[in-house]
Amino acid sequence: MRLIREFMAALERMLEKKEVTTRREELKKLYEQYIGPYAFYFTASIDKVIESLSQESEERRFYKLEMLAELYHAEADMVSKPEADILLRKAYALYDYQEIHSKTYSLDRIRKMNDIEKKLQNFEIDQ
Repeated sequence: MRLIREFMAALERMLEKKEVTTRREELKKLYEQYIGPYAFYFTASIDKVIESLSQESEERRFYKLEMLAELYHAEADMVSKPEADILLRKAYALYDYQEIHSKTYSLDRIRKMNDIEKKLQNFEIDQ
C-alpha cells in the first residue's frame, strides 16, 4: 500500500505540471520507476503486459497493474486520437482484469471504468 500511495502522490504531482511535454517526460519516468521500460509497456498488448508481470507475487502484480492502468488513463488525456483511444482501452482492460481476478472490491476502480466507457462512447459518437 505504501508503494501505491507513493506512486499516486507522484502521479498527482506530474499531472499538476502545465506543459504537456513536461508531463509526458515525467510520466515516462513514472513508468520506468514503478513498472518497467516505457517503450515496452506503451506498445505491448494487454496479454503481454499481464504475462510480463506474472512472475511478481500476486499482491505486487495487482499493485503494478493498478499503477499501469493509472498511467495509461493519465496518458490518454495527453495524446490525440486514436492513440488516446488505445490507451483508454488498455486502462479499461487492466481495471477489468483486476475486477475479475482481485480479491479486493474497489468503488474507485468501478468509477474509473465507467469514466473510460463514457470517454470511449463519446469518441465513437464524434466519429
